Amino acid sequence: MATAKQLDDITECPICTEVYTDPRVLPCVHTYCLKCIEAWSKDKQPGDQLACPLCRKEYTVPSNGVSDLPKNIFVQKFLQMRELSSVENKSSPCEACNVEGVTETKAVAEVYCVECQQKLCKTCEQFHKQFKGTRLHSTVNIGENIMNERYFETLCASCEKHTGESLRIYCFECEV
Repeated sequence: MATAKQLDDITECPICTEVYTDPRVLPCVHTYCLKCIEAWSKDKQPGDQLACPLCRKEYTVPSNGVSDLPKNIFVQKFLQMRELSSVENKSSPCEACNVEGVTETKAVAEVYCVECQQKLCKTCEQFHKQFKGTRLHSTVNIGENIMNERYFETLCASCEKHTGESLRIYCFECEV
């Protein structure tokens, strides 16, 4: 399993050495923050050739600029893992019952549903496990070591855009 140091390495941009913000993947499979790759390519136009900052493999800047590069969903999942394993998250509000203007009390989230990508308090987790559509979902305790088998099994299992659809490989040539 990954250690905290390995998780830090996976979630930090090699250009700014900070935690990724909007991670984008190049055709060579290196990943950078969108803001970093935009700065790297500031004098390039769509259709121009640009070299990867790490391996120097050249690729064509997409028709709408580098903002059209695909998001690295795998790195985004690791960013979620990093966030959930941080100590500060032990006081995160429940995202199911703490709706602005609906509830008076502010329940603290204790678990995270991997499939729903939602932080839940113990009460909402109990309801979550009772409903047919969510009873088989995997949950992990917030703030504890979440680098376990259950989380890794579902890490890249489904597409963010098309729920229930398995994640597939992206073709840079076809842009599909």
